[in-house]
Amino acid sequence: MRPAKIVPLVVATALFMENTDSTVIATALPTIARSLGEDPIALKLALTAYLVSLAIFIPISGWMADRYGARTVFRAALLVFMAGSLACAASGGLLGFVAARFLQGLGGAMMVPVGRLVILRSVPKSELVSALAYLTIPALIGPILGPPLGGLITTWLDWRWIFFINIPIGIAGFVLASLYFEDLREAERPPLDLSGFLLLGAGLAALMLGLASTGRHLLPDWLSWACLGGGAALLALYFRHSRKLAHPVLRLDLMRHPTFRAAVTGGSLFRIGTGAIPFLLPLMLQVGFGLDPLHSGLITFAAAAGAMFVKTVGPRILRTFGFRPVMVANAVLASAFLAVNGLYTAQTSHWLIVGVLFLGGCLRSVQFTCVNAIAYADLDSREMSAGTSLASVAQQLSLSLGVSLSALALEGAAAWHGRTDIAAQDFGPAFLAVALVSATSVLAFRRLAPDAGAEVSGKGFVPAVPTAGPGRK
Repeated sequence: MRPAKIVPLVVATALFMENTDSTVIATALPTIARSLGEDPIALKLALTAYLVSLAIFIPISGWMADRYGARTVFRAALLVFMAGSLACAASGGLLGFVAARFLQGLGGAMMVPVGRLVILRSVPKSELVSALAYLTIPALIGPILGPPLGGLITTWLDWRWIFFINIPIGIAGFVLASLYFEDLREAERPPLDLSGFLLLGAGLAALMLGLASTGRHLLPDWLSWACLGGGAALLALYFRHSRKLAHPVLRLDLMRHPTFRAAVTGGSLFRIGTGAIPFLLPLMLQVGFGLDPLHSGLITFAAAAGAMFVKTVGPRILRTFGFRPVMVANAVLASAFLAVNGLYTAQTSHWLIVGVLFLGGCLRSVQFTCVNAIAYADLDSREMSAGTSLASVAQQLSLSLGVSLSALALEGAAAWHGRTDIAAQDFGPAFLAVALVSATSVLAFRRLAPDAGAEVSGKGFVPAVPTAGPGRK
């Protein structure tokens, strides 16, 4: 089997495990909160802790792969992720659960970005969109199975069993990586920017902790604001530090490429809305409408089903219309479908909700295919590792922001009506808020050139000389 097929399928086992885990937890969130004696909104910390851990450790994933070999790091990351899963199952309180999720994030930070890096270095650019489709289709099975599976386990068994699902999947990924991955590494690698890593990691952790704890959970208000201010200051110091080095831990100079800049800025804004969905939807259906976890999961899986359905036609859409027109129009449509979720009531037909979620999943899937592919259109092989790290950090931060901002909007809507507990009518303003943020991504996508990414999309693409390597233009 060609590298464009077999390598993405191996990486897809890691994505399958990660995505199944995330969607199962989202469905079980209200039940886990009751078991731990916490308010459901408090468990936003468990979601953001995982994403923040990803953002902290992703910047060194490329360096780790270049230093120790992609296969070695990928397999070690699988083991760490499985250890974090077992720790989640054993946790007895909120802080222990959050810490276990942070450990899972450490594994995920090395697992998926390193796997994506193997794809970028193994597959020619002309086959990149198809390779990413092979990666994404198996990985989307996780979000399809996750909600109903999480609902089934939570309804009929103990919620702790949901974390044991990762163990056989992780073992399968470990075996497949041992068989099919080359231990790719760069012959010349710069030294690790340890000072930059500490500044960046501490800044991101403080900033996201401040956002996640703002409101009525975990930390006093003054400490949350101190985290926000301290995190922003540390990130400013990192920015100043990175401009003095030839090889900083996170290369912000890659933003000079118009396609990469549009993918990172526009993609981040768009993903804020997407990050809110796994948090808001199960809460609305279970806490707001009174559904049990199983029925909630049987509804929310429709978004992932739509995403998987449209993946096979994504490359064809790009070849026909090109990146810029698709990304601009699709950002508006997808944001509108996100806002519609806030119009549901307890009496709304479940079939109507499923239909809207399915179409919304289709639209978001097309957008992510575009963003993930065009990000690497103008990067050469030496920039792939740094580009993967920066794009992945931006992705995880935007998803975490989606959770934090939607929780703040939810709490704000409840406070506006003089309540401390959330109710069904609070979800409309929350969905509208994140949908408006998501729609602003159009501003970044409109700045792309009309023929941007033509080499990757295949629109007007002329095959290169056969001797050209996968990283050459």
